[in-house]
Amino acid sequence: MKIIVGLGNPGRKYVRTRHNAGFMTADELAANLRVDITQEKHDSLLARVRIDSTDAVLAKPQTYMNDSGRAVGAIFRDAYAIISDLIVIHDELDLPLGSVRVKIGGGHGGHNGLRSIIEFLGSGDFIRVRIGIGRPIPVIDSADYVLSPFLVEEREVASEAIVKAAEAVKAIIVEGPLRAMNIFNHT
Repeated sequence: MKIIVGLGNPGRKYVRTRHNAGFMTADELAANLRVDITQEKHDSLLARVRIDSTDAVLAKPQTYMNDSGRAVGAIFRDAYAIISDLIVIHDELDLPLGSVRVKIGGGHGGHNGLRSIIEFLGSGDFIRVRIGIGRPIPVIDSADYVLSPFLVEEREVASEAIVKAAEAVKAIIVEGPLRAMNIFNHT
C-alpha cells in the first residue's frame, strides 16, 4: 500500500497559495482517479485509490504545514507502511516556478512540512515530488511568499506544474521512482 501525501494548509485563506501546491496536486490526482478526498481520519482528509494495480491512500493533512508529521505519522502507522511506500508532494522554493522534480530521500531543506514529517518518522528516506514555486525577490520574506497566491501571470504555469506533478506520482507508482526521475527530472 502506497501513501501519497499532498502538503498544504487547511482553510479558505490558503486555498490557492504557493504552499498549497501539494494539496492542489492531491486534488488533481483525485479528480483524475474520480474519487473525493473526504474521509476524515488521522487529522487528514483521505481517499482510498487504485493506481494501475497498486492500492494507495491519498491524503491531505489538516494539521497545518508545520505539524504535517503528526498526521502523516498516524496514517503511516495505521497502514503498516515502510518508508519507501511514502510519496510526499510539496512546494519547493529552490526550483523555478513550474518545474517538477522527483527525489528519493534527503533532508528538509528548510521546508517545515518536511521537517515535521522527518521528525515524526525518524527518516527522510521517502519519495518526494517537488513543485517549483521559485524564490521571492530579496525584499520579500520567504514565509510571506509561500503563503501568498500565485500571481495572475503565474497561474497558467503553476496549473501546468500541478498536472505534471500528478502525472509524476502516477509514474512513481506504475514505473518506479527511478524511471519517474528519468522522465520528470530532465524536462
